[in-house]
Amino acid sequence: MSLVLHAHPLSSYCQKVLTALYEAGTKFEFRAVEFGNPASVAALAALWPMKRMPVLVDNGTAILESTIIIEHLDLVHPGPRRLVPADPRAAIEARLMDRIFDNYVMTPMQKIVFDALRPADARDTLGVAAARTQLDTIYAWLDAKLAGRQWAAGAEFGLADCAAAPALFYADWCHALPAGHENLRAYRARLLARPSFARAVDEGRPYRHLFPLGAPDRD
Repeated sequence: MSLVLHAHPLSSYCQKVLTALYEAGTKFEFRAVEFGNPASVAALAALWPMKRMPVLVDNGTAILESTIIIEHLDLVHPGPRRLVPADPRAAIEARLMDRIFDNYVMTPMQKIVFDALRPADARDTLGVAAARTQLDTIYAWLDAKLAGRQWAAGAEFGLADCAAAPALFYADWCHALPAGHENLRAYRARLLARPSFARAVDEGRPYRHLFPLGAPDRD
């Protein structure tokens, strides 16, 4: 098969790309990365020495970084509807919201998660507190931004929503969305109901015991 995705079902950035693939109905081969398996890690390192997931291999060429992978898929293996709008101005908004979710939701969320994996005497208390403050700030901004919007960048599901889905999914586990942010909470619920993301979530369920903070039963 020409498309091979090296990923793990529980990874947020991998779920971002899986959502895009499922949304478009694109056929691909999934190769699970197992960090406890030296051969699996070596195979990932041969594609990308930074050993970061996901990596998409398209006819022998490694495509890196989740946003770039989705842009590549939209260009080279398009589905029935574009995930990045053809209109340049709409595309700017989609890319902006993609970066917002990656940089200001996913990054502080992962700070909290990775800190929980550290030994107790190596925890970064100040760093985690700053991450929680950043999440509080972006939650409020997103709640206002999403007022009147069905999806992150407007009326159509796309790139930004692929980023938002796993970011908000796990962020709410780490630092709950406040009850007062009803636009944001309703948007997260819509993402969980989207068949493409729901499939990615279901595929990650067998690995939830690996989540260091404990996975809630509500999702």
